[in-house]
Amino acid sequence: MQKALDQMNIQLHHVISDITGVTGLAIIDAILGGERDPKKLAQLRNAGIKASEQTVAEALVGDYRSEHLFVLRQSLEAYRQYQRWITDCDHEIEKQLHRIESKIDPVQHPLVRTKKDRRKPRGNEARFDLRNDLYRIFGVDLTDVPGVSSLTAHLLLTEVGADLSKFPSAAAFASWLGLCPDNRISGGKILSAATRHVVSRLAIALRLGAQSLYTSRSYLGDYFRRMRARLGPPAAITAAAHKIARILYHLITTRQRYDESVFAVLEQRSQQRQISILKKRAGVLGFELKPAVCVP
Repeated sequence: MQKALDQMNIQLHHVISDITGVTGLAIIDAILGGERDPKKLAQLRNAGIKASEQTVAEALVGDYRSEHLFVLRQSLEAYRQYQRWITDCDHEIEKQLHRIESKIDPVQHPLVRTKKDRRKPRGNEARFDLRNDLYRIFGVDLTDVPGVSSLTAHLLLTEVGADLSKFPSAAAFASWLGLCPDNRISGGKILSAATRHVVSRLAIALRLGAQSLYTSRSYLGDYFRRMRARLGPPAAITAAAHKIARILYHLITTRQRYDESVFAVLEQRSQQRQISILKKRAGVLGFELKPAVCVP
């Protein structure tokens, strides 16, 4: 569709973020219905569009040649057909998920809803309540963990299953994913500590989730930024993904809800280490570091 619009010199993508949204499809349907007046087409803009009606109208002045309209019509029909197929896939996935045994009753123990549940699905996100189905299957809400989305939790279900008893420990689970160091030792000396090359869609998803922690105001976000400053981005992503994998293993095997307060002790230890380092540096420079006195 974008190529056909470009050939008609219609710059719709410069004034709206998504031509397949409500405004974009409404304007395209009107164009294929025979409307050519830019002002009338601009009146179809949704109230949420930041661009003014005049700006949208200026972007809709183009050359509506028949061959370009033909390509646009075919592209629109193909897009809607693919959307119908994707919807059919979602219905089939939902049907298969309902066949999996439940570990918790969502009626007796309802899932805590968040703001994310009220927004419309984006990209490859499911068009049904995938989060609730995963909560019922795992017995715990894995999306409470920062960096873990419903798609990541669903990938965990499809790649490993809801039972992680085959892994004796969280370390074994992380090792299977290739997220822990593979120390090569000779003569008592570590020659290499790089991770093993493992082809795993779940490991890739956890790394992507770890990368999203850069702006997260959570313990995992602080951990990722700390590792990033010390080890660099690639190693920090692997380290954060490793920690997420261990947390997921603990949640699934114990069915305990994710509670970030348990990391308060670790955060306190980290702050104590930083204070100790600052005191040593101040001592080397001939200074003494003392806590600030707050004057009321």
